[in-house]
Amino acid sequence: MANEDVKVMIIDDHEVVRRGIAEVVDRADGLTVIAEAGSLAEARRRATLMHPDVALVDLRLPDGTGIELMEALREASPDTRCVVLTSFDDDDALSESLKAGAKAFLLKSVRGAEITEVIRAVADGRTLLDERTLTRRRANHDDPTADLTPSERKVLELIGDGLSNREIGETLGVAEKTVKNHITALLAKMGMQRRTQVAAWVAGQRASGWRNQ
Repeated sequence: MANEDVKVMIIDDHEVVRRGIAEVVDRADGLTVIAEAGSLAEARRRATLMHPDVALVDLRLPDGTGIELMEALREASPDTRCVVLTSFDDDDALSESLKAGAKAFLLKSVRGAEITEVIRAVADGRTLLDERTLTRRRANHDDPTADLTPSERKVLELIGDGLSNREIGETLGVAEKTVKNHITALLAKMGMQRRTQVAAWVAGQRASGWRNQ
């Protein structure tokens, strides 16, 4: 993926939503929208012809579901990695998406920058949706940081300190892209959608005497 754009396909039955997402993705460096579809049948045809690297999949389609589409894509375009982009945040949808092979699960309320960050992470081979994340959500785990890696915990602390991505990178001695990848992963693991939510959570925990182990 280093020397060519990530090929993205967007599947959503609402044209305005689909076009808006396409514009965001096309403006991002290293990403190109190669196909769009508004139905399951249309998506299957175009994916078979175009073989996108990443497919953004809505769960509700006029002639089926995004789950059915992802299952079909595993045969029709096995190298395509799927990201669910939906308006509905529930554990049943999350569980079914995981079984169907989704690599990430996003709500349509996310910022455009978060969508492009997740696309890049998934295209690079990362999986942001896994059984541990689902289990933690279902159990309403007392510590949403339980699944964070040591690096992600450091980034969490620095977000709480009010540092920008560039400043976090300088502090940890890593590239800003690496910081963005850590943030994408910790958002998914903590069940949050925005960086500001993380900062607010850390501030609240510190006020109650929390320490990041």
